[in-house]
Amino acid sequence: MDGTLLSSIAAAERIWGAWARRHNLDVASFLPTIHGVKTVDTIRRLALPGVDAEFEAANITRAELDDLDGIEAIAGAAAFLRSLPEDRWSIVTSATRDLASRRLGAAGLPVPAVMVTAEEVERGKPAPDGFLLAAKRLGFPAADCLVFEDAAAGIAAAEASGASVIVITAAHPQPTPTRHIEVAGYETLMARTTATGSLQLWSL
Repeated sequence: MDGTLLSSIAAAERIWGAWARRHNLDVASFLPTIHGVKTVDTIRRLALPGVDAEFEAANITRAELDDLDGIEAIAGAAAFLRSLPEDRWSIVTSATRDLASRRLGAAGLPVPAVMVTAEEVERGKPAPDGFLLAAKRLGFPAADCLVFEDAAAGIAAAEASGASVIVITAAHPQPTPTRHIEVAGYETLMARTTATGSLQLWSL
């Protein structure tokens, strides 16, 4: 979701930047590590002495719920989602359900019928669990799914699930090097259902 359907990087980096400064971290080197990963996992990975990761993650999430300034859809995302049957797409996000819903609303994008959020998987990205769960709920093997991702952790998770991957680069000035197809946004993409019921991705 973040970085793939909408850009909330400015809001996330405002909140995480303030948190990093309070904990005497180097903000410039720390901020690139937050993308695509569950908040609590980011904090745990730092292993800061005396820091309660669950408590800090809850505080960060509350701050993110209140800061929706600058959140906007990736170019063409709304039209692309409209080209998909409602029961054939999902969001797999490291955000909580409340935060995901708030950010989608701020960006003017729909909440899908199937959404896998941070609370629903024990192992977040780069583990494939979220994508595997979403594929199961959609009723397809992950190998038959196409994942749109932007961050290294999400790309690794999608690869581990067996899904195909397209990398969206719009939200990152310096995208992660990858072997996958890269597109800036969705302005030239649309999906259509074939006579056999499969989905085809078209470049306009």
